Amino acid sequence: MRIVAGKFRGRKILDSTDKKTRPLKDLVKESIFNVIVHSKKFDLNLENSTILDLFSGVGSFGLEALSRAADSVIFIENYPVSLSILKKNIENLNLGKRCKIVEKDILKDLNFKIFKKKFNIIFLDPPFKEKNISYLLIKIFESKILDKDGIIIIHRNHKESDKFPEELEILEEKKYGLSKILFCKF
Repeated sequence: MRIVAGKFRGRKILDSTDKKTRPLKDLVKESIFNVIVHSKKFDLNLENSTILDLFSGVGSFGLEALSRAADSVIFIENYPVSLSILKKNIENLNLGKRCKIVEKDILKDLNFKIFKKKFNIIFLDPPFKEKNISYLLIKIFESKILDKDGIIIIHRNHKESDKFPEELEILEEKKYGLSKILFCKF
Protein backbone atom coordinates (compact mmCIF):
# COMPACT_ATOMS: atom_id res chain seq x y z
CA MET A 1 0.00 0.00 0.00
CA ARG A 2 1.24 3.48 -0.80
CA ILE A 3 0.39 7.16 -0.89
CA VAL A 4 -0.88 7.84 -4.41
CA ALA A 5 -0.33 11.60 -4.78
CA GLY A 6 0.74 14.80 -3.08
CA LYS A 7 3.63 15.57 -0.76
CA PHE A 8 4.19 11.92 0.21
CA ARG A 9 3.53 10.44 -3.24
CA GLY A 10 4.98 6.97 -3.59
CA ARG A 11 5.70 6.54 0.14
CA LYS A 12 4.71 3.14 1.44
CA ILE A 13 2.38 2.85 4.36
CA LEU A 14 2.26 -0.19 6.57
CA ASP A 15 -0.71 -2.50 6.15
CA SER A 16 -2.18 -5.19 8.35
CA THR A 17 -1.73 -8.84 7.50
CA ASP A 18 -4.62 -9.64 9.82
CA LYS A 19 -7.51 -11.31 7.97
CA LYS A 20 -10.05 -9.29 10.01
CA THR A 21 -9.13 -6.08 8.19
CA ARG A 22 -9.87 -5.03 4.63
CA PRO A 23 -7.49 -2.41 3.28
CA LEU A 24 -8.65 0.34 0.96
CA LYS A 25 -7.07 -0.59 -2.35
CA ASP A 26 -4.84 2.04 -4.00
CA LEU A 27 -6.96 2.07 -7.19
CA VAL A 28 -10.15 2.69 -5.22
CA LYS A 29 -8.45 5.36 -3.11
CA GLU A 30 -7.12 7.13 -6.21
CA SER A 31 -10.57 6.99 -7.81
CA ILE A 32 -12.21 8.50 -4.71
CA PHE A 33 -9.81 11.44 -4.76
CA ASN A 34 -10.36 11.92 -8.50
CA VAL A 35 -14.10 12.26 -7.84
CA ILE A 36 -13.46 14.67 -4.94
CA VAL A 37 -11.35 16.90 -7.17
CA HIS A 38 -13.29 16.68 -10.45
CA SER A 39 -16.96 16.05 -9.63
CA LYS A 40 -19.46 18.66 -10.80
CA LYS A 41 -22.07 17.31 -8.34
CA PHE A 42 -20.50 18.96 -5.31
CA ASP A 43 -18.09 21.79 -4.66
CA LEU A 44 -15.38 20.75 -2.27
CA ASN A 45 -11.82 21.97 -1.92
CA LEU A 46 -9.66 19.22 -0.45
CA GLU A 47 -6.89 21.68 0.38
CA ASN A 48 -7.15 22.88 3.99
CA SER A 49 -10.14 20.64 4.66
CA THR A 50 -10.88 18.88 7.94
CA ILE A 51 -11.61 15.17 7.75
CA LEU A 52 -13.21 12.62 10.01
CA ASP A 53 -12.03 9.11 9.10
CA LEU A 54 -14.39 6.55 10.66
CA PHE A 55 -13.30 2.91 10.91
CA SER A 56 -9.93 4.28 9.78
CA GLY A 57 -7.96 1.05 9.96
CA VAL A 58 -4.30 1.77 9.17
CA GLY A 59 -5.18 5.29 7.98
CA SER A 60 -4.91 4.89 4.23
CA PHE A 61 -7.65 7.42 3.36
CA GLY A 62 -6.77 10.06 5.94
CA LEU A 63 -3.04 9.89 5.24
CA GLU A 64 -3.71 10.27 1.51
CA ALA A 65 -5.84 13.34 2.25
CA LEU A 66 -3.05 14.87 4.36
CA SER A 67 -0.55 14.20 1.57
CA ARG A 68 -2.88 16.12 -0.75
CA ALA A 69 -2.91 19.19 1.57
CA ALA A 70 -5.90 18.53 3.80
CA ASP A 71 -5.47 20.47 7.03
CA SER A 72 -6.22 17.80 9.61
CA VAL A 73 -7.69 14.34 10.15
CA ILE A 74 -9.34 12.74 13.14
CA PHE A 75 -9.00 8.98 12.92
CA ILE A 76 -11.55 6.82 14.76
CA GLU A 77 -10.45 3.22 15.29
CA ASN A 78 -10.63 0.70 18.12
CA TYR A 79 -9.16 -2.53 16.71
CA PRO A 80 -5.75 -2.93 18.45
CA VAL A 81 -3.94 -4.41 15.43
CA SER A 82 -5.02 -1.54 13.17
CA LEU A 83 -4.39 1.08 15.86
CA SER A 84 -0.79 -0.01 16.28
CA ILE A 85 -0.14 0.23 12.54
CA LEU A 86 -2.02 3.54 12.24
CA LYS A 87 0.20 5.08 14.92
CA LYS A 88 3.34 3.84 13.14
CA ASN A 89 2.13 5.21 9.79
CA ILE A 90 1.47 8.65 11.30
CA GLU A 91 4.87 8.61 12.99
CA ASN A 92 6.69 7.44 9.83
CA LEU A 93 5.22 10.36 7.87
CA ASN A 94 5.77 12.82 10.74
CA LEU A 95 2.11 13.87 10.68
CA GLY A 96 1.38 13.81 14.41
CA LYS A 97 0.60 17.53 14.59
CA ARG A 98 -2.10 17.25 11.92
CA CYS A 99 -3.77 14.10 13.29
CA LYS A 100 -5.72 12.95 16.26
CA ILE A 101 -6.64 9.36 17.01
CA VAL A 102 -9.79 8.56 18.97
CA GLU A 103 -9.67 4.99 20.26
CA LYS A 104 -13.37 4.22 20.61
CA ASP A 105 -15.96 1.82 19.27
CA ILE A 106 -17.85 4.05 16.84
CA LEU A 107 -21.15 2.27 17.24
CA LYS A 108 -21.13 1.89 21.04
CA ASP A 109 -18.88 4.49 22.68
CA LEU A 110 -18.61 7.51 20.42
CA ASN A 111 -20.66 10.64 20.96
CA PHE A 112 -20.13 12.83 17.90
CA LYS A 113 -20.98 15.93 19.93
CA ILE A 114 -17.46 15.77 21.43
CA PHE A 115 -16.19 17.30 18.20
CA LYS A 116 -16.19 21.05 18.47
CA LYS A 117 -15.78 21.61 14.74
CA LYS A 118 -17.45 20.72 11.49
CA PHE A 119 -15.88 18.41 8.93
CA ASN A 120 -15.58 18.96 5.20
CA ILE A 121 -15.31 15.21 4.57
CA ILE A 122 -16.52 12.31 6.65
CA PHE A 123 -15.13 9.03 5.32
CA LEU A 124 -17.08 6.00 6.45
CA ASP A 125 -15.39 2.65 5.75
CA PRO A 126 -17.00 0.07 8.06
CA PRO A 127 -16.49 -3.67 7.73
CA PHE A 128 -18.58 -4.91 4.81
CA LYS A 129 -20.59 -7.11 7.19
CA GLU A 130 -21.60 -4.09 9.33
CA LYS A 131 -25.35 -3.43 9.10
CA ASN A 132 -25.75 -0.38 11.40
CA ILE A 133 -24.80 2.19 8.79
CA SER A 134 -28.13 4.00 8.94
CA TYR A 135 -27.88 4.33 12.74
CA LEU A 136 -24.41 5.84 12.39
CA LEU A 137 -25.53 8.28 9.68
CA ILE A 138 -28.43 9.43 11.85
CA LYS A 139 -25.98 10.09 14.71
CA ILE A 140 -23.82 12.15 12.32
CA PHE A 141 -26.86 14.06 11.05
CA GLU A 142 -28.18 14.83 14.53
CA SER A 143 -24.79 16.00 15.81
CA LYS A 144 -24.48 18.52 12.92
CA ILE A 145 -20.74 17.85 12.45
CA LEU A 146 -20.82 17.91 8.63
CA ASP A 147 -20.04 21.31 7.11
CA LYS A 148 -22.87 22.74 5.00
CA ASP A 149 -20.84 22.08 1.82
CA GLY A 150 -19.29 18.90 3.19
CA ILE A 151 -19.69 15.37 1.91
CA ILE A 152 -19.87 11.92 3.40
CA ILE A 153 -18.05 9.20 1.48
CA ILE A 154 -19.22 5.67 2.19
CA HIS A 155 -17.26 2.55 1.15
CA ARG A 156 -19.41 -0.59 0.90
CA ASN A 157 -19.44 -3.93 -0.89
CA HIS A 158 -20.88 -3.49 -4.38
CA LYS A 159 -23.60 -6.07 -3.64
CA GLU A 160 -24.75 -4.40 -0.42
CA SER A 161 -28.11 -2.64 -0.48
CA ASP A 162 -28.06 -0.56 2.68
CA LYS A 163 -31.06 1.36 3.91
CA PHE A 164 -30.06 4.97 4.51
CA PRO A 165 -31.91 7.73 6.38
CA GLU A 166 -34.18 9.84 4.22
CA GLU A 167 -32.13 12.98 5.06
CA LEU A 168 -29.14 11.52 3.18
CA GLU A 169 -28.84 12.50 -0.46
CA ILE A 170 -26.63 10.31 -2.66
CA LEU A 171 -24.86 12.65 -5.08
CA GLU A 172 -22.76 10.10 -6.92
CA GLU A 173 -22.15 6.35 -6.85
CA LYS A 174 -19.14 4.55 -8.30
CA LYS A 175 -18.23 0.87 -8.45
CA TYR A 176 -14.69 -0.50 -8.54
CA GLY A 177 -14.34 -4.29 -8.36
CA LEU A 178 -15.91 -5.40 -5.06
CA SER A 179 -16.21 -1.80 -3.84
CA LYS A 180 -19.08 0.64 -4.09
CA ILE A 181 -18.33 4.25 -3.20
CA LEU A 182 -21.18 6.62 -2.36
CA PHE A 183 -20.69 10.39 -2.24
CA CYS A 184 -23.45 11.89 -0.09
CA LYS A 185 -24.64 14.94 1.81
CA PHE A 186 -27.43 15.88 4.22
